[in-house]
Amino acid sequence: MNGSPLELEPLFRIGPVPITEPVITTWAIMALALLFSLLATRRLELVPGKLQAALELVVGAIDHQVEEVVQRDPAPFRPIVGTIFLFILVANWSSLLPGVEPPTARLETDAALALIVLASTAYFGIRQSGVSGYLKSFAQPSWAMIPLNIVEQITRTFSLVVRLFGNIMSGVFVIGIVLSLAGLFVPIPLMALEVLTGAVQAYIFAILGCVFIATAVGGEAASAGANSSSMQGNST
Repeated sequence: MNGSPLELEPLFRIGPVPITEPVITTWAIMALALLFSLLATRRLELVPGKLQAALELVVGAIDHQVEEVVQRDPAPFRPIVGTIFLFILVANWSSLLPGVEPPTARLETDAALALIVLASTAYFGIRQSGVSGYLKSFAQPSWAMIPLNIVEQITRTFSLVVRLFGNIMSGVFVIGIVLSLAGLFVPIPLMALEVLTGAVQAYIFAILGCVFIATAVGGEAASAGANSSSMQGNST
């Protein structure tokens, strides 16, 4: 690991574009996720087997969380919220593999994920209210609130980056230090804690993204969900 978390040497280049280790790991996660989804959904049955039943349980849990926050049919929001949650979960847990640094321990990855949430918020807001209606929402409750509402969009996106980066990077540092000082088996309890932390951070990121989308589409539970999720995120 480099001295600074902001510095990373490229492994190779594709033209002028540097390709770093987190990029390779991200590509691998996406390729495995695509392959798994194709194989898992190739032969769906009315009477599900064990794998299909497990997948339906995961999808049902995601739908339940989305529906609680947005207070409407979760189907339009399931792909983005579910994909973000599952990607971050797998990326966080990739640190358990020897020699693999999770992509979410890099600011670039976390910033990209936060920008996806920001773009999704704008997309669903425009889809719900149109361009003019979405832009007018920044003037609520009065035109004087426009600068504050814009700043809020920026700061809450930044908070997603900082929260995920800080928690995952700190876990990688702690395990690396303990491993170098104490040997192979001592960090195992810390790795178990890292599994829990990775799952919690994936849930918080996805649910906060869902809250932001709910706010844009005017979900009835958006305000309550935002307060609740922010308290959970801050406490974590």
